[in-house]
Amino acid sequence: MNESYAKTRDRIETYFDKTASKTWEVLTSDLPVSGIRSRVRLGRDIMRDVLLSSLPSNLNGIRILDAGCGTGQMSIELAKRGANVLGIDISKNLIDVANDRKPSDLLQKVQFQSGDMLLDGYGRFDYVVAMDSLIHYGVEDITVALSQLAEKTTNAIIFTIAPKTIFLSGLLALGKILPKSDRSPRIAPVSCKSLNSHLKITSNLKDAEAKVLKRIKVSFYISEALIIKL
Repeated sequence: MNESYAKTRDRIETYFDKTASKTWEVLTSDLPVSGIRSRVRLGRDIMRDVLLSSLPSNLNGIRILDAGCGTGQMSIELAKRGANVLGIDISKNLIDVANDRKPSDLLQKVQFQSGDMLLDGYGRFDYVVAMDSLIHYGVEDITVALSQLAEKTTNAIIFTIAPKTIFLSGLLALGKILPKSDRSPRIAPVSCKSLNSHLKITSNLKDAEAKVLKRIKVSFYISEALIIKL
């Protein structure tokens, strides 16, 4: 784990535990939200379906790491397909929400835990799913994260990045003029081409390739799904 990754991770933890935990608790529920947030919710719902569609429909006997699980929406859907899921998130507040929302019939299928998704000790997984949990990191840090996740994964890593687009660059520029108290952690746009260039010089991923599954754009929500088959 390098210093750049650790600093970004700590900023994310502060944001979700001290600034925006209630916002994300509501956003990931069925409660009414504002127009913009409703579009973000829709975009996230669509992206979740994209990632789920890249996995087998029957996940009985499959172990999956939901890396950056937030309030557990992805984990629950995976467990409904039969997977044994470990949901990890840096935010203790969001993990508390995830545990509160865990359906009683899935108690044996899903475990939620607060911590760094890259730490050792979680065991091995058939798949890793990381939805919008790497979008705040630069390409070098994403490469390091994928390399470490690959060491504990058998089949594939399915994840999202913030793609480099003119629209997203404009949004990021606009965000710089907001008061610091209103800013979320900086999103770091990354291209699939640049990521693959970095993977080629990573010892355990030099023969791997990230492939685009789909790009989702719903109002201010812009995210691109990728898969690395191992």
